[in-house]
Amino acid sequence: MQHANKNCVNKYVVGDDVDVDLYPFLLRYKDGRIERLLRSPFVLASDDPTTNRGVATRDVVVDHVTGVSARLFLPSLAAAMAGNRRLPVVVYIHGGSFCTESAFCRTYHRYATSLAAAAGALVVSVEYRLAPEHPIPAAYDDAWSALRWATSPLTTDPWLAAHADPRRTFLVGDSAGGNIAYHTAVRASLRQDDVTGVEGVVIVQPYFWGAERLPSEASSADGTAVLPVNGVDRLWPFVTAGKAGNEDPRINPTDEEIASLTMTCRRVMVAVAKKDTLRERGVRLFERVRDCYDLTGGGEVTLVESEGEDHGFHLYNPLRATSRSLMESIVQFINRPPAPEKNGGFHLHAWEGKSSSRTTNKTLTRTELVMLGVPSRPFRDVFDYGVDMKQHCSGTICMSAAYGGTSKIGRRGNDATSNMANYGLFKGPVRPNKAYKGPAGATAFPGVHGFTHFF
Repeated sequence: MQHANKNCVNKYVVGDDVDVDLYPFLLRYKDGRIERLLRSPFVLASDDPTTNRGVATRDVVVDHVTGVSARLFLPSLAAAMAGNRRLPVVVYIHGGSFCTESAFCRTYHRYATSLAAAAGALVVSVEYRLAPEHPIPAAYDDAWSALRWATSPLTTDPWLAAHADPRRTFLVGDSAGGNIAYHTAVRASLRQDDVTGVEGVVIVQPYFWGAERLPSEASSADGTAVLPVNGVDRLWPFVTAGKAGNEDPRINPTDEEIASLTMTCRRVMVAVAKKDTLRERGVRLFERVRDCYDLTGGGEVTLVESEGEDHGFHLYNPLRATSRSLMESIVQFINRPPAPEKNGGFHLHAWEGKSSSRTTNKTLTRTELVMLGVPSRPFRDVFDYGVDMKQHCSGTICMSAAYGGTSKIGRRGNDATSNMANYGLFKGPVRPNKAYKGPAGATAFPGVHGFTHFF
C-alpha cells in the first residue's frame, strides 16, 4: 500500500501528466499511478502498553479472502480494573475521502489510542480497502466484515474473547468513515441475524452530500473552507469509478434507511464543526434521526457542534480545547447507560430554541445540542501540521505542511503560534431563549449543555 509523506504536499505541482487532481488527498496520473498526498507515516503495533500510553495494540486479519485487517487497541488499566465486567467494543472507521489514510498511520493510531484510553473501550480500527484501486462499495463491505468479526460469539481472538462485551458495540467514524459507519449500522439493522447488534453510532463531521447545493455549501465556495465545494462535488464520482453521481443515496441517505436504523439502534450522535463545508448535511441527518425516533418509539440522539472549527480539526490538533471537549462528549456517549427498553417514559425535546416535555407512551427520547467553545490560547501541533495549513495554490484551495509556506504552526515538541484568530471561550447560555426568565447564566433548554471550561 502506497504511503506518502505529508511533508511532500509543499512540493505539489500540477503537471500535464496528472489525470485526476483531488488535492490535498490524491493525484492520479495518466499512466495509472496513484499518489496519496495526505497520509502520515505508519506506526508499528506493540502489545507492550507502556510504549503507548497504557494501551496495547495488535494487528489482525479480519478476512483472509480480501485481506482486510484491523488494529486492536486494548486499554490495559481499564481491562485490569474491569474484573468480570467486560469492555465496550468500538469499531472505528477512519476518514480520508474514501481514498487515503490508514488505521495504521500515525494520525489514526494516536486518535484510536486516545479513544481507547479515555473511554475504557476495546477499539477495533478497520483497515479497509481504498479507492480508486478498490472502488465503493469495497469500503462498506470491509467495514461490515469487521463488525461481524468483532461481534461474533465464535471469536477466537484472545482479546475479544477475554475482554469484549459485544452487547455494547459502537460504530464510530469521521468524515468518509462517518458515512461508512452510518451505512454499516443501517446494514446491521437489516441483517440482525448476522451481528449481535449495535448499541450506538457516532459520526463525526460525516461525509454526506447531494446534487443540490444547500445554503451553507454555497457560502463555502468562497475559498476559506478546508474542503472546497468543487472538490467535494468531484469526489464521489471518482471513488465509485464513475458509476454514481452526487444524487446517490449512499451520500444522500433516504428516509427509509434512517427509519430502519432507528428501529434497532437506539443511540446516535452526530458531531459537526461550525466552519465545515459538510456541516449542514450533518445537522440535517441529526434532525431526520430525531424525527424518526419521535415516530418509531424513541431513542437518544445528540448533536455536538464545535464553534470556530473546520473539518478534521480534532485529528490534526488533538490537544486543542475543542478537540478535548469533543473527545469527552464521545467518551460520555459510549459510557452512558444503555437506552431503556420500549416500556413507556418521558419525552424530552430540546432543539433550535424550542423546549417541551410531556408524558408519552414512548420510551425515553432525549435530544441534545452540545455546543463546544473554542480555545483562548494557541494550540500545540503534535503532528507537525494543522487545520490552518490552508493557502491558495494556483487558484485551488489546498493545504500546506507545517514546514515552510505561510503557516506559523510550531514544530512538534515546541510551543506553537498560529495565524488563526485568538478566540475567547464560549460562555453563557446556549442559543438563549429571549423569553426565558430563569437564573442568570442558566440555559433555557433542558437537556442542552454548554461547555465553558476546558483546561
